[in-house]
Amino acid sequence: MQSRFRSDPRLTVRMTVTLFLLGLLYVAFVAALIVLLKSWVLVVVVAALLLGAQYWFSDRIALYAMHGRIVEREEYPQLHGVVDRLCAVADMPKPLVAVSDIDMPNAFATGRNADHAVLCVTTGLLRRLEPDELEGVLAHELSHVAHKDVAVITVASFLGVIAGLIVRFAFYSQLFGGRGRKDQNTVAIFMAVMAVSAAVYAISFLLIRALSRYRELAADRSAALLTGRPSALASALTKVSGDIARIPTKDLRTAQAFNAFYFTPAFGAEPGIAKLFSTHPSLEQRLEQLGRISAELGEAATPENTA
Repeated sequence: MQSRFRSDPRLTVRMTVTLFLLGLLYVAFVAALIVLLKSWVLVVVVAALLLGAQYWFSDRIALYAMHGRIVEREEYPQLHGVVDRLCAVADMPKPLVAVSDIDMPNAFATGRNADHAVLCVTTGLLRRLEPDELEGVLAHELSHVAHKDVAVITVASFLGVIAGLIVRFAFYSQLFGGRGRKDQNTVAIFMAVMAVSAAVYAISFLLIRALSRYRELAADRSAALLTGRPSALASALTKVSGDIARIPTKDLRTAQAFNAFYFTPAFGAEPGIAKLFSTHPSLEQRLEQLGRISAELGEAATPENTA
């Protein structure tokens, strides 16, 4: 079913190309491991099982990792009310609503499709945002579900995890299974496996980061157009980014592994070439886009809209 979130053909193309390139990359990776390790059954079976588990249970894994829990309307009526209204406007199924009891202001959506999605916000976000700002953030997260990029980024990100696990298996199988046969040939195989895995990880890392940055801009754009209040989303972005900067670094590092799924990253985008490694575009880039949309919509830049 097509939602009323404005489609983004460029996002669709980027997701397709990224998955295609990653697919080719990992087929070549697994093939290389099979040739080098001379054992294809375990490599293929383990990779397939792990990928399937991540695809089918990604929502539960993410909630568990972020200490989130599903909440009912009676407990968080305002939150459910905003989600209900947005889903009605967007004409899409309502996801499960969850809350994570942490102070870091943030939100994320996860799940393999619109019928099996979870929208999670932190209590830190709920405490800090005004109703129209919260609506903008939730619309942003729902657009990820509507565009199906949640599932794509979940699968794409996990391929790197699979590669890492396969490499560990290769390492330990050579370390503990060599039985004294650790000759030059064994060392050469081990080095070849590590070289191939390093190249695969580097390429996949850059592809995923590039897709992640664009999908955040696409979600901002779709949310602003659906709600008709880009200034509210801009205000939420500014407020959340500023407040995250005041969260203790040790707490942010715990959440950093999930940056690609968050509304805003635990650590802000870096300048210069470091931008290539960021999961999100810079705050300035996001605000600039929202400013253009606001001008296109003729939204009045009044104190009420920008507070």
